[in-house]
Amino acid sequence: MRCAAARIGLGSDKNQGIILSMKPIRLMSGFFTVGIWTLLSRTLGFIREVLLLSLIGPGPVMDAFVAAFRLPNMFRRFFAEGAFNAAFVPMFAKKYEGEEDAQRFAQDAFDGLALAVLALTGLAMLFMPGFVWLTAEGFVGDPRFDLTVGYGRIVFPYIVFMSLSALFSGILNATGRFAVAAAAPVLLNIFVIAAMTVGALTGGKVIEWLIWSIPLAGLAQLALTWRAAALAGFPLRPSRPRWSPDVRAMVVIAVPAALASGVMQINLVVGQLVASQYDNAVSWLFAADRLYQLPLGVVGIAVGVVLLPDLARRLRSGDAQGAHQALSRAAEISLALTIPSAIALLVIPFTLVSVLFERGASDVDDTAAIATAVMIYGLGLPSFVLQKILQPIYFAREDTRRPFHFALVAMVVNAALAVGLAPYVGWIAPAIATTMAGWAMFACLAIGARRYGEAARFDSRFHRRIWRILAASFAMGVVLWVGNVVLQPMLGMDWWRAIALLFLVGLGGVSYFFTGQLIGAFHLSEFRQALRRG
Repeated sequence: MRCAAARIGLGSDKNQGIILSMKPIRLMSGFFTVGIWTLLSRTLGFIREVLLLSLIGPGPVMDAFVAAFRLPNMFRRFFAEGAFNAAFVPMFAKKYEGEEDAQRFAQDAFDGLALAVLALTGLAMLFMPGFVWLTAEGFVGDPRFDLTVGYGRIVFPYIVFMSLSALFSGILNATGRFAVAAAAPVLLNIFVIAAMTVGALTGGKVIEWLIWSIPLAGLAQLALTWRAAALAGFPLRPSRPRWSPDVRAMVVIAVPAALASGVMQINLVVGQLVASQYDNAVSWLFAADRLYQLPLGVVGIAVGVVLLPDLARRLRSGDAQGAHQALSRAAEISLALTIPSAIALLVIPFTLVSVLFERGASDVDDTAAIATAVMIYGLGLPSFVLQKILQPIYFAREDTRRPFHFALVAMVVNAALAVGLAPYVGWIAPAIATTMAGWAMFACLAIGARRYGEAARFDSRFHRRIWRILAASFAMGVVLWVGNVVLQPMLGMDWWRAIALLFLVGLGGVSYFFTGQLIGAFHLSEFRQALRRG
C-alpha cells in the first residue's frame, strides 16, 4: 500500500503524506469475509423461518410475532446500521487515520447512543399499544392486537443491545477487523433456532421460547462485539454523556440520515398496514422477504459495510482514482452475484418456496402466495443491492441530506402504489410498491451522484462486463427452467425434493459460471488475485 501510494502522485505533499500513512483495508477480502459470515447467518435464518412456518405457521400468532419483532427492527435503522452508522463510521475512520483521539470520540458516541436507546425503550414499554396501532392498525378488534402488544414488550429491548453492538461493529469495520462484526448476527439465529427446538421437544409453547430468546441473543451479540472492540484498542465503558463538538457534528450529519431512515420505515409501515387488512398476508410477505434477503444480505450488505470506511479513507487522503476503482469493482462483483440470484427468484420461485417452507403448519396455498411475492421482490433485488453500493458515495462525504430527499421520493412512490393498488390486486400490493420504490430510489441516487465527478462513476470495464453478466444470467435462467421441468417428479417427493433442489441450484450455478467465463463476463483468476492483494 505504501509503495503504491507513493506512485499515485495525487498532487499536494500533504495528500501524499496522508496516503502514505493510511492503515490499509483489504477491500476484496473484506467483502468475502463479511459475505461468508452473512451467508452463514442467512442460511441459519432459513432454518429459523422453516421452523417458524412449520411449528407456528401463517396465522394470528405468526402475524403478531412478525409485527412485534418488526418494531425493534424498524428502530435499528435509526440507531444501528442506518442513520447512526452513516454518521459515526466516516467520522471515526477519519479520526482513526489522522490519529485525532478516536478513543474519546467513540466513548462520547457510545454514551450518547446508550442514553437515546434506553429512553426510547422506556417510552416503548409505556406506549406499546400505540406503537402497535400505528404499525398494524388492521389488528385492532381481533386477538392479534393484544398478542402483538405482549410480544412487543418482550422483544423491544433488543434495540438497546443491537444499537450498541452496531457501534462496536462500526469501530471494528473502520479498523479493518470485519470478521467478529460480521459473525455477531449469527448469534440471533443460533439462539432462536435452539429456543424453538427446545420448545418443540419439551412440549412447551414454541412462541414463548421464541420471543424470550431474542433479547438474550441481543445481549450475546453486544458482549461479543464489546470484547472484540476492547481487544482492538477501544475498551469503552458506560459514563456520563458529554455534548462535545464532535458529537454535535455527528448529530448534524445523522439527523438527515435518520429522517431518510424514517421515510424508509414509513414504507414498511404502509406495507404492513395494507397487509394487516388481509388474513395471513403479514406472514406471507415476511416469508418472501426472508428469501430475497439472502442474496441482498450476502452481497449488498457485505459490500456496503466494507465500502463505506474504505471510500471515506480514500476521499480523505485525496485518492480519487482509488475510490473510483473501489466503487466500480464493488458494483461489478455485486451484480455478478445479484443478477443471477434475481433470475432464479423469477424462474423457480414455487420450487424454492415449496422445498424450503411447505411443511407442518404451512400448506400449498401458503406456498403459492409466498412464491408470488418472491417473484415480485426478485424484480427489485438488483435495485436494492445498487442502493447499498451508491449510498456510501454520499455517506463517505458526510452528505446525508440528499439521500433523505431521495427517500422522500421513494416514500411517495411506495405509499401511492401500496394504497392505490390494494383495491385491485389485494394483499400483494405492498410487494409491488416495495419493488417500484426500490428502483425509484436507485434512479435518484444514480442521478444525484453525478455531481461528485469521476470518482462516483463506474469505469469502462464495468460497462463492458455488465452486458455479459446479463447474458450469462439469462443462459442460467434457461437452464433452471428446463431443469425445473425435468426434475418435477423428484421435487414432488418428500424425501427427494431437497436433493433435487440442491442439484437444480448447482446446475444453474455451474451453467452461469461456465457461460460467464466463456463470454468474458468475469474471470475467476481475478477474484483470486483480488483476495491476495486485498
